[in-house]
Parts: sequence; structure tokens; C-alpha cells
Amino acid sequence: MPADPRRLSFLLAVQRAGGVLAAAELMGVTASAVSQQISRLEAEEGLEVLERGPRGVTLTPAGMVLAATAERIEAELVEAQQAIAALGDGVAGTVKVGAFRTATHAVVAPALAPMAADYPNVDIEVFEQDPEVAMRHLRTGDLDVILLERDEEVIPQPPRGTFEQHLLDEPWRLIIPVDMAVPHNVNDLRDLTFVSGEPGTAADRAVQRLGRNLGTKIHTRHSMYDFDTTITLVSVGQGVALIPALALTGTGSDSVRVVRMDDLGSRELYVRYRRTSHEPTVAVRAMVDTMVSIADTIDLN
Repeated sequence: MPADPRRLSFLLAVQRAGGVLAAAELMGVTASAVSQQISRLEAEEGLEVLERGPRGVTLTPAGMVLAATAERIEAELVEAQQAIAALGDGVAGTVKVGAFRTATHAVVAPALAPMAADYPNVDIEVFEQDPEVAMRHLRTGDLDVILLERDEEVIPQPPRGTFEQHLLDEPWRLIIPVDMAVPHNVNDLRDLTFVSGEPGTAADRAVQRLGRNLGTKIHTRHSMYDFDTTITLVSVGQGVALIPALALTGTGSDSVRVVRMDDLGSRELYVRYRRTSHEPTVAVRAMVDTMVSIADTIDLN
């Protein structure tokens, strides 16, 4: 008797997560449920799909074949969802989006009008949230999509059960007080004081990376999360700062001097959403695709 295709998703989760317990967490079920489905799959196929050892489990050659089949099925379902999303009127639901200011201005707000036109039965709710709070709310299901940032040197490691999609890379700009002499290259930044980003933010990591590249420890002052506040502090002579290009389109950027300089690197904006056996929904996928399309039109030169 052919294997039930629904059981293949459990095998694919074990392969992706690296074990039964991790697969259970990924799928939101118990470990015994995963083991039961794998056992039934093996009974239906008449062969073992997992090799169980003291260090965990690995897929047998037959298991690898079945996992590859599961991936093809998953890919076809994604294509089907995209085709359904293209129908527009047939898509309904609520998508809760968590984002911070620059991401909301750049891609979330501009996506609302085309979403309303193309998917009139999809309701978008936007929540301005700190990324740490947004990540927690994504895990608990209070948000469906979140927008996040990272400095270019950060290696992407999405949590289990989630998927990340790139939106855009924006260059870091140096901002200085208007009466300050303009630095000509990164070596001129060695002895300057920087208005610091809040620890762990992309701005904070960018300054730390700059210091490492210069072989010195950058002197910092203050600890800011909001870029408008950083701009204000720079404008009154509290130091210089690294600001992403998108943040310079807001109020206050004319009170400082913006310096374009090579070797400052970039900040990445990206979206994260849950990926399980029933997520993302077609409505979530439509919102993500719309934001990606908006991001593709942004010119940061």
C-alpha cells in the first residue's frame, strides 16, 4: 500500500530539524506523535526510513528519497498557494504585521494600497514594535509577519519553524554636525565619538564592526534606539553616528550633514514568518510578496 503523503511531512521535519524532538517542536506536536507517524510510514513502505543511534537519528537512503519527495510536494503546494493568491478575490483573512519605523515607512505602508486593491478581503493590521517584542509575538502567534534588521556581518540563523525573506540592503551613512570638518575616509573616523545604537541593534553592531576593521575600539556615547533621536543628538554636537539610508528620509535629517563613504557596509531589512504544515497562509504570502515587490523599487543610490 502506498505511503500516506501526509506522513512525509513528519519525515521532512525530522530531516530539517535534525531529530524527533526538534521536529516535534518545529511542527507544534508531541514527540510521540512524530515517532508514531514515522513508524506508520515505515510500516506502509516496508522499510526503515530512520537510523536510530546513541547520537540521534539520521535518514536512511530510502528516507532521503522520501524526504526529497516531500520537498517536491511542499514546493508544489507553495506554487498552488501563489496561484490562488493571484486570484485576489478568493483570498481572505487578517494579516498582523510587526515592524519598526523605517521598515514601516519604506515597505509596509506602501504595500497597503496595492494589497487593498488586489486582495480586498484581506485585512492588514500593522503594529509598531521593537524587534525583540515582535519576535516574541511571532512565536506566540500574535503576529503573522515581522520585519527585522541586521548588520551585514550577522549570519542569518532563523529559528526553527520560521522562514526569512530578504527585502533590501541599504548602505550605512555617516552623519556629522553641520559645523564639523568632513572626514574623507574611514581612517578619519578612528578618534571620533559616536552616538551609539542600543546594544544588539544593527547600528550598534555596525559601529563595533567599524572599530574591528580599524583595529581600535570606537569611543561611544549615549544609547539610542530611535534614529530620529540619534540625529537630534548629533545635530547638537554629541558626536557622529552611522545611520541607514532609509532613516535619512525623515524629519530632522536636514539638521546634520550626511557623508557618503565607502567601507561603511550595509544594513539588511528582511521579513520573518512562521513556516509549518499549514503556514504561511495565502494571505500572509500575498503580503510578503507585495512587500518584496515594493522593496525592489526602492532606489538607495
